[in-house]
Amino acid sequence: MSTLHGQPLAVIDSGGANIGSVLFALKRLGIETDLTSDPEVIQTAQRVLLPGVGAADQAMRRLNDQALVPLIRSLKQPVLGICVGMQLLFDGSDESATNEPVDCLGVIPGRVTRLIPGEGVRVPHMGWNRLIDLDARSPLLTGIQSDSHCFFVHSYAAPVSQHSIASCQHGQPFSAMVSHGNFHGAQFHPERSAVIGHRLLENFMAMTA
Repeated sequence: MSTLHGQPLAVIDSGGANIGSVLFALKRLGIETDLTSDPEVIQTAQRVLLPGVGAADQAMRRLNDQALVPLIRSLKQPVLGICVGMQLLFDGSDESATNEPVDCLGVIPGRVTRLIPGEGVRVPHMGWNRLIDLDARSPLLTGIQSDSHCFFVHSYAAPVSQHSIASCQHGQPFSAMVSHGNFHGAQFHPERSAVIGHRLLENFMAMTA
């Protein structure tokens, strides 16, 4: 059981105009919460969600400006990164306006790189795609079957690794979901992925430290 006594969920304000859609999805689950950058709220929450819209360098700059990077790295409760939020969990990313590598949170080993376009493979990867190679042991995937379709919008992705609990294919395989200790991530947008996204958020809200 969790020993934390704060609110059930803290949603970190990582910037981006579309993050409000995540709050609406949570509201449909009966979870009323606001974006926060308050260290005490984040530290004591029973679960923490790190959404992300935009580019990795912008999101990391915002987290650094708010002095939240050391705090996020130290969290012991379940943490879920969504889209760019998932990518921020890795050691680094190639996504920046200056084309310089970005140091990220470093709680999951690996580096995020740009998807490779090709014949019939457009970048950004935008639209519905299927989950494959699901790890049935993960509580995040309870009730979610292989070949379930989710909604993706991204140009960068993390490689498939030992930390992948689901992958996807868009010209190349990439991690659709990851888990490492108490840190988890979904590259797709649960708030736009209908029944599957709803179930994922339900599963996350059932997790305890």
